[in-house]
Amino acid sequence: MTNDAITPRDASGSQAPSARTHLVEPENDLLYRRVLWRIMPLLVICYIVAFIDRSNVGIAKIQFMGDLGFTNAQYGFGAGIFYLGYVLLEIPSNQWLAKIGARITILRIMIFWGICCTLMAWMSTAPHFYALRFLLGAAEAGFFPGVLLYLTFWIPARRRARFNAIFLAAIPVAGMLGGPLAGLIMSGMDGVWGWRGWQWLFVLEGLPAILLGLVAYAVLDDKPSDCRWLAEHERAQIMADASADARKLGDGAHATFGAVLADPAFYALGLLGFGIMVSTGGIFFWLPTIIDKSGVENLRDVGLLSALPFIIAVFFQYFIARRSDRLQERRWHTLIPALVGAVGWSLLPFVAQNTSLALIALAVATSGTFSAMGPFWSLPSTMLSGPAMAGGIALVTTLAGLGNFLSPILVGWLVDRTGSLAAGQFYFAGLLALGTAGILVSQRRFSSGTD
Repeated sequence: MTNDAITPRDASGSQAPSARTHLVEPENDLLYRRVLWRIMPLLVICYIVAFIDRSNVGIAKIQFMGDLGFTNAQYGFGAGIFYLGYVLLEIPSNQWLAKIGARITILRIMIFWGICCTLMAWMSTAPHFYALRFLLGAAEAGFFPGVLLYLTFWIPARRRARFNAIFLAAIPVAGMLGGPLAGLIMSGMDGVWGWRGWQWLFVLEGLPAILLGLVAYAVLDDKPSDCRWLAEHERAQIMADASADARKLGDGAHATFGAVLADPAFYALGLLGFGIMVSTGGIFFWLPTIIDKSGVENLRDVGLLSALPFIIAVFFQYFIARRSDRLQERRWHTLIPALVGAVGWSLLPFVAQNTSLALIALAVATSGTFSAMGPFWSLPSTMLSGPAMAGGIALVTTLAGLGNFLSPILVGWLVDRTGSLAAGQFYFAGLLALGTAGILVSQRRFSSGTD
């Protein structure tokens, strides 16, 4: 953001001194810090639980595939069909949120996904697995794009990459916590009351979502105009910043969902989102198996080692997003990390039998993938305004989500056919590279990459 946007000019056209530049901006920093601490911790915790609940099959499979007699292809289909339910309801869910508000939408989403996750403990056949994973995806649909839309109500564009990255840090944090927690539950609870460890895992990790949905309904406000914890002038400032964003976008922004559907640039964004989300899914669904195949036999050790790539990634994710906000540059802060992720996946097949080197390659792939997310998810809102905002953000997340529906099926089939994880890892690398190429081809639309 330049000073021109906030500093008046005198008759000669030069900038006149402005109290806003020297007084209001520091006050705004304090205001948005208050907003951050009020709404972000709960949203981050909710998304941590969401990612743990959608990806805990990655470690649960080590037990339940043998218990239930599933093949890798069946596991891949079940892991992936989550995203079919997810993408089918993402756009309508986000449009409903825009109409009825975030509180009731998040309550509905979290209660239903908590129930579906808990019911996974009673699955006994592949069709049960498919049905519950589909319903879990349908239940969770709209949470991620809904939060991205919700943040546009509260946070001006120039600050949004950092807020997005803080929210998206839930993904590596889920990885840091999910693996060790799952390992402890599955090893410590195995046999209690005649249940296997994987059954306890789904119950103990599904119930918190229901409780958090009730907390979110009680704590969150739908929009700044509704909240009571801000003074009137603070609410007015947030709404004025949102209006300034809309004016700055002007004619370059799409105001209708039909215009979004007709713009090839959104499909370029969707292609890169496809690659980022496929890589993310590859990390969560296959990382425990990769560590297991590298020679780590103890389930608890697999869970603990699974956290290491995520611990490293969370620091790089925040650093890249902070730098992107400081420089007000999005495009290269998205593309370079995505390419780093592709390099990590490409190296992994060559070091897969060495646990230490495999963990380094996984850390590179994870850090690159997650570091691209904050700047990437700041791009759609720079091209949208008004009613198009909800549908446009959901369109990109839907296109991205299709990758996580198709890819586990393909990768599971490849693993069964080849007996190796290498083909899937090259596939993840190729999609990240292809997605960066799509944005480069759309260079004219994304040339500035700024908000």
